Amino acid sequence: MARIAGIDLPRNKRGEIGLTYIFGIGRSTAQDILDELGISYDKKVNEWNDAELADIREKVGQLKIEGQLRSEVQMNIKRLMDIGCYRGIRHRIGLPLRGQNTKNNARTRKGRRKTVANKKKVTK
Repeated sequence: MARIAGIDLPRNKRGEIGLTYIFGIGRSTAQDILDELGISYDKKVNEWNDAELADIREKVGQLKIEGQLRSEVQMNIKRLMDIGCYRGIRHRIGLPLRGQNTKNNARTRKGRRKTVANKKKVTK
């Protein structure tokens, strides 16, 4: 089993797809890594030999991935919240940040519906 940056890559996937299981590596970065090392995209992870695996580990080690990248993203969000900008306020109250409507949708960010009771009418 190929283990890179503390992540077990799926053995039966193509190399290009297998590398995307690492947080911070998408399809294009995976393709760039494999291109630089001269490894085919179609070669499955379990077909990589030890030399190729070592080269991939070294190349991936130069990138900012996994815990280091997650902490940087969290620090950026915290910075936005601390300076009190629009995006930071939206993060703080758990609403969408990028201009989406919230009247009918946005359930992913807002959470489950909270039913609010109607006011009682006064009868005369």
